[in-house]
Amino acid sequence: MAENRGPRPIYDRELRLWKVGRALSVTFVAAVLVAGGVFYGLVYVLDFQEIDTAKRLDAKTLFDLVKLSFGVVAGAGALVALVVAYRRQRVDEAGAHREATRLHTERFSQAVEQLGSDSPAVQLGGVHALAGLADDAPDDSLRQTCIDVLCAYLQLPFTPDPGDVPAHQEEHHRYLALRKVRHTILRLIGDHYRRPQGTHRSWQGCDLDLTGVIIDGPMDFTGATFGGGRVSFDGATFSGSTVTFDNATFSDGLVSFGNATFGGGRVSFDNATFSGSMVSFYGATFSGGTVTFDNATFSDGTVTFYGAAFSDGLVSFGNAEFSDGTVSFGNAEFSGGTVTFYGATFSGGTVSFYGAAFSDGLVSFGNATFSGSAVSFDGATFSGSTVTFDNAAFGGGRVSFDGATFSGSTVTFDNAAFSDGLVSFGNAAFSDGLVSFGNATFSDGLVSFGNATFSDGLVSFYGAAFSDGTVTFHGATLSDGTVTFYGAAGSPPHGLLDAVGTPVPATVELPAAWLSLNP
Repeated sequence: MAENRGPRPIYDRELRLWKVGRALSVTFVAAVLVAGGVFYGLVYVLDFQEIDTAKRLDAKTLFDLVKLSFGVVAGAGALVALVVAYRRQRVDEAGAHREATRLHTERFSQAVEQLGSDSPAVQLGGVHALAGLADDAPDDSLRQTCIDVLCAYLQLPFTPDPGDVPAHQEEHHRYLALRKVRHTILRLIGDHYRRPQGTHRSWQGCDLDLTGVIIDGPMDFTGATFGGGRVSFDGATFSGSTVTFDNATFSDGLVSFGNATFGGGRVSFDNATFSGSMVSFYGATFSGGTVTFDNATFSDGTVTFYGAAFSDGLVSFGNAEFSDGTVSFGNAEFSGGTVTFYGATFSGGTVSFYGAAFSDGLVSFGNATFSGSAVSFDGATFSGSTVTFDNAAFGGGRVSFDGATFSGSTVTFDNAAFSDGLVSFGNAAFSDGLVSFGNATFSDGLVSFGNATFSDGLVSFYGAAFSDGTVTFHGATLSDGTVTFYGAAGSPPHGLLDAVGTPVPATVELPAAWLSLNP
């Protein structure tokens, strides 16, 4: 087992108390200064100008002074008693903490010894003992130490299942027993993270290091709050298990799946709220399985798939709501699988596929609503795959393919409704593939192919309806390929006829009614 970190002292520094004489002297001087300050304050408030020294000291005044002296002496005595009682309390508390630390250390050593046993049954007892120690820990650092040891056990290499064959029955049974130990740790971690922070047995806010762990059993973080600490699944392998973050709240801290491998199973963030933290899938590999953010709310924070590789499986943001924050697929590689934002609402924030490479698979924004967000495919390469915005509603925001290269993919906006916003293909290069706005409705907004280059491929507005709005090809180069408005209805979009020029190139197909408007 990896080297264990023993329990640290409850305080980073030992208890330090002043000597009694010094403490009493400082306390008495402070009391005199306070009393003097009060006296002179009263003199100032009551506006006494001077003291009459001509009067003789009578018996009543003398008696009052004696009472005042006794009061001062009694107050000083009470102050001394208070200082002594405070010192005694501090010493007693320190002693109690030392005793609690001693008992915790003894139990910790016994639990670690159990966890290091060759017997899976004894190991299982050690797991529960460490979890109980974490629950009862008098200090956050001691609780973190127990959690670290449990995580370290999961990081240990283990012998794969030899299979249920007669020749390896003993090895197979031992594998199943040790898997039970690992799955128990995974279950206990989820159980404790679901408890509200500040309550007994809650591990929320603690770090969780599952770097390189093979997750082949269930973990349930449903309803948990990630408001601090670092949760790491970096380099972990998900192979057939279910990890659930449904209804969780990410308000701070980091949850990282960097360079993790999803070869099966399911990781779910359904109905989760992202209001300030970061969830990272940097460099992760999706070769199977499912990761879902369905009905999640993104009001702040960042979810990043930067540099991730998608060769199979599903990543879904179905019906998610983006009002702020960032979701990034920058420089990701899509060679298979599906990424879907079906029915999502984009009222703010950013979704970026900057520099991504699409050679296969599907990215879908079908039935999505864009009223204020920015969705960027700038600099992306489409050599295969399909990106679809079918039936989407564009009432604002921006969808950008500026500088993208289309050499074989299909990008569709079929049946989409454009009432505002911008869709831009500025400086894009079309050497193959299809971009389709079939049966789309343009009542406002702008679709721009400014300075785009068409050397092959097809851009189609088949059956589109134009009641207003602008489609511009300003500065575009139509050396080959086809741009067709066959079956389009309504008035030609602003700027189209000027961009096409006269005579109409063979690569551009316009309705007959529009040709008569282009002398």
